[in-house]
Parts: sequence; structure tokens; C-alpha cells
Amino acid sequence: MLNGIICVNKPEGFTSFDVIAKLRGILKMKKLGHSGTLDPMATGVLPVFAGSATKAISILPDTDKSYLAGFKLGIVTDTEDITGKILKEYPVSVSKEEIEKNAEAFQGNISQTPPMYSAVSVGGKRLYDLARKGIEVDRPSREITVSKFNICDFNEETGEGHIDITCSKGTYVRTLINDMGQKLGCGAVMTSLVRTKANGFSLDDCFTLEEIEKLRDENRLDSAIKSTEKLFLALPSLTLNSKKTQMYKNGVKLRLNELEGFDGKEQYRIYSAENVFLGIAKADTENNILRVLKNLSQESDA
Repeated sequence: MLNGIICVNKPEGFTSFDVIAKLRGILKMKKLGHSGTLDPMATGVLPVFAGSATKAISILPDTDKSYLAGFKLGIVTDTEDITGKILKEYPVSVSKEEIEKNAEAFQGNISQTPPMYSAVSVGGKRLYDLARKGIEVDRPSREITVSKFNICDFNEETGEGHIDITCSKGTYVRTLINDMGQKLGCGAVMTSLVRTKANGFSLDDCFTLEEIEKLRDENRLDSAIKSTEKLFLALPSLTLNSKKTQMYKNGVKLRLNELEGFDGKEQYRIYSAENVFLGIAKADTENNILRVLKNLSQESDA
């Protein structure tokens, strides 16, 4: 049984669930999950959680994600990307300098309305189900953060280019591009999307499905597995002595004032006396108790 994270370079045309289904066949295991959906046209970083690591999905830190997005000016579609039905076309006469100047409006804390073709639920119904029936409804906007929105290149003759984007969880990149097109007065659609970073992992950490299959055949799958604790390296750590390690494993509540290294932080990575990663715990300072947030060790799977 594998336990940890396999970073997949998702191929175009696959849904995130397609990747999980394919990996279940390759790895011969059912206990797999992923941390964030990628549209079929998108490629790039898709962390897949295996075995005991699946328990970490519900408590993942809200880290930013990065993308390299292709765009084309002069077109508006119902899906906000190149795969959709064309609604409007405009002549384009825009310079790279104009795009860069307008790009400033899409950085920082901004409000975004989710597209109709999305998995967001409104009134108990998925927006994409309503969109396929030709129904458009009001969608509540959400606050997002875009820390990077850099125009990498732009061809003034074709109206095509690429944007390097780093944004918070829940951001729709195609909507950013659609809104940019509206601001420029000529419309825009997303033509490609590569997720370059997610959950602290980059494309350099990723393997294609074919490479994972080859590693399986060569009995080298372990070389593709990342430790679950890497997801939580931003948290401070607490290492328990032998007695407290056993107490922790047995579910005994530990007193914060008796823990060496406790410095008043809210959450901690917990390690055994043997320096084995056990999971994440929360400090309940009001009651002077260390509460288990999630046991992530392989032992707790038994």
C-alpha cells in the first residue's frame, strides 16, 4: 500500500476524476483522492493523495496556485474559453503596453463572479447543469486574491498571448481573462491553461501517467511518492518524548504547558520520539490541551 502524494502532470482532455480512475488501475489501489479539480482542457500539477495521505485533503492549508494561461483577444464565448460557443467577435487593435496597463486592475484583492459553466452550486443546482439547459442565474460574487498577473508575451497581429498568474483558491482563470477582455473593450477567451504550482508542488515534481506506469513496472514507485508532511512545512513542529508519544497515540489529552517547544502557536506538526510524522494538532490554549486535528501516520491507518 502506497502512502503519500504523487504529483501528476495532468494530460489535456482528462478530467481530474479520469486521472484518479487511471491511477487506480495503474497502482491497483482504490484509496486515492485529489485536492483540486482541473478542467479537461487544462494540464499541469495535480497532486494525488494515496493511502493514509487522503486524510490530509480536508485540512490542507489554503496555499496559492500558479498558472500559465493562453488567451486570445476579439472573442467572447459562453464558457469563457476557446472550447465554447462564440457569442461575439470584435476587431482588435490593442498593444502589449495597453494590456499590461489594464492588467493592474486584476491584481490584489478583487471580487469575481463565477462563470455559468462551473461546478458552483446555486439553489442546490450546479451552474454547468443550468448552463447546458440555456438557463442563466444570478451568481454571488466571491472575494479572491491575485498576487501575480503578468503578461508574458503578446502578438499584436494575432491578438494572442500568455499570462503568468498566481491566485488564491477558488479563482477562475478564464473569468479573469474574460474580464480583462471586457475591460479592453474587445473580449477575450482562454485558449490554454497549465497549472504550474499547487499545494507547494511544481511541474518539476510531476510525472506523466506513462512515467508512473513505467515506474510501477520497474518496481520504483516509491521514488514518485512525496511525504504528506511536506504539505504542512509552514507549520511549527512539536516533538514528543517517548512517554507522551505513547499517550498521544492512545488518544490521551496532553497538557500544553508540559510540552517542550510549545510557543503559543495555533497548529503544529507532531512528531514521535523517533522523529516519525504523526499528524496535525491544534492548541486549545483556553483549556491547556493539545487536540488532535488529524492523524496522518501510516500507523493510524491500521
